Amino acid sequence: MDILDVIKTRRSIRHYEDKPVAREDLLRLLEAAMAAPTACNSQPWDFVVIDEPESMAALRRTLRFGPYNAPAAIVVCGNPERAHNAEGRKYWVQDCSAATENILIAATGMGLGTVWIGIYPLPSVIQPVVKLLGLPEDVTPLCAVYVGYPAEQKRPRTQFDAYHVYWQRWEPRKKRARLKNAKNAD
Repeated sequence: MDILDVIKTRRSIRHYEDKPVAREDLLRLLEAAMAAPTACNSQPWDFVVIDEPESMAALRRTLRFGPYNAPAAIVVCGNPERAHNAEGRKYWVQDCSAATENILIAATGMGLGTVWIGIYPLPSVIQPVVKLLGLPEDVTPLCAVYVGYPAEQKRPRTQFDAYHVYWQRWEPRKKRARLKNAKNAD
């Protein structure tokens, strides 16, 4: 499949088959994550992989935005102290977000479904996850990516809108009304 087709096929999956994800597939997703670009090649990340049913149940109870039945999750954590230089430490959110997107795209290419569950920057979500996973003080969970075999199909799509594209410099434009309850929303 062409890479743009994979990107357009990537959709948030919230219903999964009752089938475990092989550890070698989870490791391939982590390999994709760690191929992401980082500021100053700082690589300020750590990953907590959860694939045991009891641990997934505990994570689901902890994440108010994540009740879905995925059999596995990868919690992407920022660890600025791991960064190779001081300037790179400032960009851990961007770096970990790039790693997360690589996981999402790689999973789609592998026939797996995913959904990105936000954790950072809400302290009320961060603290319970830190406690559940036993994270040290200098490690912050950015998000959890639920992973599994999709039990639902969604059509490929793009959200391209030329209205949001400027060439060479910004141009003032009239505001457009937002569509309420837009179809195909993720």
